[in-house]
Amino acid sequence: MLIGTLYALIAGLMWGLVFIGPLLLPEYPAALQSVGRYLAFGLIALPLAWLDRAELRRLRRADWIEALKLSAVGNLLYYVCLAAAIQRAGAPLPTMLIGTLPVLIAISANRRNAGRDGRLPWRRLAPSLLLIALGVACVNQVELQALRHDPAADPWRYLGGAALALVAVVCWTWYPLRNADWLRDHPGRSPRAWATAQGLVTLPLALAGYLLLWLIMHIGNSSFALPFGPRPGVFIGLMLAIGLFASWLGTLCWNQASQRLPTLLAGQLIVFETLAALGYAFLLRGRLPEPLTVAGIALLIAGVVWAVRVKPEPIAASA
Repeated sequence: MLIGTLYALIAGLMWGLVFIGPLLLPEYPAALQSVGRYLAFGLIALPLAWLDRAELRRLRRADWIEALKLSAVGNLLYYVCLAAAIQRAGAPLPTMLIGTLPVLIAISANRRNAGRDGRLPWRRLAPSLLLIALGVACVNQVELQALRHDPAADPWRYLGGAALALVAVVCWTWYPLRNADWLRDHPGRSPRAWATAQGLVTLPLALAGYLLLWLIMHIGNSSFALPFGPRPGVFIGLMLAIGLFASWLGTLCWNQASQRLPTLLAGQLIVFETLAALGYAFLLRGRLPEPLTVAGIALLIAGVVWAVRVKPEPIAASA
């Protein structure tokens, strides 16, 4: 349990890095940042695949198809929506919405994995849902106040960012559940090799997405400087860093945690990603968060801690 929790903590610290990419590259389209990140992830996975070649040969066709699904939804689609949400609504609100994942995953696991992991009593889970909802509301209020005082702000752009963040939440509610299913069904398999497999199948998807985006921009006579934009050095360096630390190392650590922890508990520990992302975002802003934002973060943490303390009950015991 302790080792699994530490792996989840490291994964959260690594995944928090993905929230700063859109802030450091605001002029880059979200789709380009997504395919760029996962193109880097796929290229990094190529030499790593040689180290895991024996494990990768054990994967069957169904395993590769599952890795492809996980990569398409949990990698590419998720990050397109998240990056676009951060560019439109800023970092705090999308980060807080992503912060609801622990309880959303627990609720989903409560329905689909009860036979394996036990069932959470709904009445004991309700207070955590209320605390998390209040926390998101507090942060949203601060961001809306900032919009009202900014004459150049676009409320519709902010709402669009919130909607995209919700799509990202759906993607990442689905991903850890399906990923944990595979890992728990294959306890003898290497979590590192499974992370590398996802990187390998992401590579052709990201490459195709990059070429398609380039073609669309060319046909539309876009002024954006392809293939690497107006700051190629920053873009390439950031994509490689996020691809290595967030995509591969983060996935590796999360796979290690998922193989050691019940899905319900592992889902709660995604809160580490939220806290890391908020910390990185306010460091980039160069100022402390507003008191109401701090209160919202505290409520979010309290809600997740409350949910973690609710122990799953075996179905036989609750029947």
